[in-house]
Amino acid sequence: MADAAETEAPEPEVPENAEGETAEGDELSEEWNSMVGEDGGDSPASAAPERILNQDEIDSLLGFSMSDDEGADKSGIRAIINSALVSYERLPMLEIVFDRLVRLMTTSLRNFTSDNVEVSLDNISSMRFGDYLNSIPLPAILSVFRAKQLDNYGLLTVDSNLIYSIVDVLLGGRRGTSAMRIEGRPYTTIERTLVQRMIEVVLQDAKAAFEPLTEVDFALERIETNPRFAAIARPANAAILVRLRVDMEDRGGRVELLLPYATLEPIRKMLLQQFMGEKFGRDNIWESHLATELWSTRMEVSAVLDEIRMPLGKVMNMKVGDTIYLDAGPESPVELRCGAVPLTKGRMGRLGYNVAVRLGSPLSTRTKKALMRSV
Repeated sequence: MADAAETEAPEPEVPENAEGETAEGDELSEEWNSMVGEDGGDSPASAAPERILNQDEIDSLLGFSMSDDEGADKSGIRAIINSALVSYERLPMLEIVFDRLVRLMTTSLRNFTSDNVEVSLDNISSMRFGDYLNSIPLPAILSVFRAKQLDNYGLLTVDSNLIYSIVDVLLGGRRGTSAMRIEGRPYTTIERTLVQRMIEVVLQDAKAAFEPLTEVDFALERIETNPRFAAIARPANAAILVRLRVDMEDRGGRVELLLPYATLEPIRKMLLQQFMGEKFGRDNIWESHLATELWSTRMEVSAVLDEIRMPLGKVMNMKVGDTIYLDAGPESPVELRCGAVPLTKGRMGRLGYNVAVRLGSPLSTRTKKALMRSV
C-alpha cells in the first residue's frame, strides 16, 4: 500500500510566477542567439538573423579596395558617382592612335636606350583635370606640351620609377639590379636633361601616331615638378588620360599622357570614325574613276556676243527678215558659257575657214567648282 501510494503521488505543482520566469528566460536566450534587438521577434523580418559585412564587402559595395588598381573597372557607388561626373562620348579612333603610339614607342625607346624595352597600354579613361592633378604620385616630372595645329596644350607625366630607371640605363647601370631611388631631394640637372630627351622622343612618336589621321606637331613647352604649375585647364574640365607602362627587363615605370577634351575638339569628327579613312560611304577608287570620266566628258560651250532685253510681245511678233541690233563691235570681248555658268572671256577672230575665239584669261577656281557642280 505504501508503494502504491508512492507511485500514485501527485507531482508537485509549479507556481505560476516560476512558469513566467522560465518562459521569459527562453525568450531572452532565443533573442540572444538570433541577434535581434529589444523589440524581440514580433515581426517576421526581425526574426531573420542580421549579417555583418566585412571590410572587403564594404569596399566592394563602395567601389574601393585596398589594392586599388587604376586599370580595373570601378563598381558600386564609386562607379555611379564617376559616371555622373564624367560622361562623355567614346572616341574609337583615339584607341587606334594610341595603339599605334605603343608600337612606335617600343621601337624608338629601344633605339634611345639600346636596351630591351617593352611598352604596353594600361588603360584609356576619362576624368576631371583637377582630380588627375591631385592623384599624381610625387615626386614626378610633368611636361607641358603644345599641340600647334590644335592650338591647345597637353600634359605628359613620368613617374619616379621610370625616371631613375632611364637615368640608370642611359648612364650604364648594371642589369639585374633595381634602380636606386633617393627620396626627399629634387631632381638634378642631369636627371632632368635625360628625361627631357626621352619626353621629346615620346612627343615625336605621338606626332607620327596622329599623322595618318591629321597633322599635329607636339612641341615641349616646359618641365615642372609641382602639379600646381602644370595647370593647362580648369579643374572641372574633362580630359582623356592614357596610362602607358614601360618595362626594361627588371626596371621600368609609367608614362601618363593627358589630353583635355578642348584639345581634341577640332578633330572630334575624325576621332568618331570607326576605322582609319572612314568617309561615310565614299570610295577613293570610284572617285578616281569618276574624275577620269569627267575629264573625258564632252560638253557644249556657247560664245555670247551680246545680250539685249526685249518685251515678250515683241519677241512673239518677230518675223523672218527682222533685224536685231547688238551693242557689240569687232573688238568687243566675247563671253564663253557652259549652260548658265560663265567660264571666261575672249576675242572673236577667224582661223582658216572657221570662226574662232581666243581666250583672254584662264578659268578661275571658283568657276571650275561651279562647273563641276553643274555637271
